[in-house]
Amino acid sequence: MTRTIWFLTGNLGKIEEATNHLQPLGYTVRQLVVDSGAIIEPQVDTLEEVAQSKIAQALFHLPGGEQSDDLLLVEDSGLFIDALNGFPGVVTAYALKTIGNQGVLKLLAHLDSEDTVQSARLRSAEFQAVAALWSKGEIFYGNGRCPGWIALQSSEGQGFGFDPIFTPADLDADGEPLEPGKYGEKSTHGKTFGAVSPEEKQVFSHRTRALNDLLRQLPSA
Repeated sequence: MTRTIWFLTGNLGKIEEATNHLQPLGYTVRQLVVDSGAIIEPQVDTLEEVAQSKIAQALFHLPGGEQSDDLLLVEDSGLFIDALNGFPGVVTAYALKTIGNQGVLKLLAHLDSEDTVQSARLRSAEFQAVAALWSKGEIFYGNGRCPGWIALQSSEGQGFGFDPIFTPADLDADGEPLEPGKYGEKSTHGKTFGAVSPEEKQVFSHRTRALNDLLRQLPSA
């Protein structure tokens, strides 16, 4: 018997990613849709606190509420840019809505170098993600990160959010990220997340790593 996981997100790309991970374990992923403004973005310091707050709010919209046998999934992620002291971080969604990709590029316009490796180091950043899963009053957390750097310009492609300006670091044979300038077993060859396929992105994705971390804590359905 499969169990249903309700995923609180308006992003169908996230639904697809979660389905790819959870369906093989016997879970059915469904989108939990709530009215606009029903979930208030909390003003807190960490992604885990954001996810915890959203879980608490979303339980009111879960079919069956806190008595439900279904599970509730919330995923929150942020782009942390070193030269901007971690901005936008937990306010990534707000930054995307207000200044967008071009705004971030303008903030970093002074950080450039003819040396591509030095440029990547000056513009270093990482995506972080927290996946929180509620099950009968218990919350499991998974964490993931994807280091890399901010590109000099936005790229066209299939990505969403800040994907068009983020280039992930290469990965070694064990899937661990490498320093800029070091070539690994897995590489986008300087392409941003927005310029590669969803399948290629999934190899590097912070969301993938957060879900994998979460799945290690869960039994099969």
